[in-house]
Amino acid sequence: MVVYGVAALALCLLIGELIGEALGIAVGVDANVGGVGFAMILLVLVTDRLRRRGLFPESSERGVMFWSSMYIPIVVAMASTQNVAEALTGGPMAIVAGLAALAAAAALVPVLARIGPPADPLPPRGEGDDARLAGSARTKEA
Repeated sequence: MVVYGVAALALCLLIGELIGEALGIAVGVDANVGGVGFAMILLVLVTDRLRRRGLFPESSERGVMFWSSMYIPIVVAMASTQNVAEALTGGPMAIVAGLAALAAAAALVPVLARIGPPADPLPPRGEGDDARLAGSARTKEA
């Protein structure tokens, strides 16, 4: 049922928020540190394990998929509650942390690109590709 998927998402969100609050207290910040991120990682791990065991039917997955389409607006709303201006004027730590995260992510791109077997390259793009792709999209909708 769809409700079970939403319940799994809600449980993961509550646990992630608790982890984020505990991490904020541990580092001495009066804020939730990464609660939504922890929740999403937990949701991916839990749903993958349940799917592999056959305990997460497609109808439950629809509940998760509905809210996953809302993920970006929720994160934007949560980020808007953080006082970014205060963090930047309070010292260079926010900038250093952001640049460190950017550098780490950029360094991991080649590592992640090597995961899995190499795939065949895509065929060259031709003139009729746009019309063909639009036609195949229409046939999938029907």
